Amino acid sequence: MLGNLDTVWHVFKKLFDRKVTVQYPEEKKPLSPRWRGRIVLTRDPEGGERCVACYLCAVACPVDCIALQATEDAAGRRYPATFRINFARCIFCGMCEEACPTYAIQLTPDFEMSEYDRHRMVYEKEHLLIDGPGKVPDYDYWKHAGVAIAGKDTGEGVEDRPPVDPLGLLP
Repeated sequence: MLGNLDTVWHVFKKLFDRKVTVQYPEEKKPLSPRWRGRIVLTRDPEGGERCVACYLCAVACPVDCIALQATEDAAGRRYPATFRINFARCIFCGMCEEACPTYAIQLTPDFEMSEYDRHRMVYEKEHLLIDGPGKVPDYDYWKHAGVAIAGKDTGEGVEDRPPVDPLGLLP
């Protein structure tokens, strides 16, 4: 008998509490600034692809959901001929974004990606590539790291001496 009164009292007390239900999709809860959602490929300020097909994102991915194939254009600039992400396997950990040296891969706050067919969760390069530069608008990899180093081809500045052997193991 006493247990039933406690239950009724508890229900009556909760009857006037504030509702916590969010009427999704009309109402949306605010996301954290560090939210990791859908992956996109960004462009540099000139409009070219930032991705240089270095495969670091595919190596860093713990579930192996990124696949790409590198190619070069006439100027010798590398870019991915194909870039594929299987979002059915992706755990949105952000390791690919951290591994990318060119800021090409970025995670957006978009999380509404549900599908009825699992094969539609595989996104190709044309689905991932956006028009804007993303979170880092002024960074251009080819201006910083893609410029040829003066004298690299001729070997200038390289001293012809044997390697340093601090342990004295080399003859």
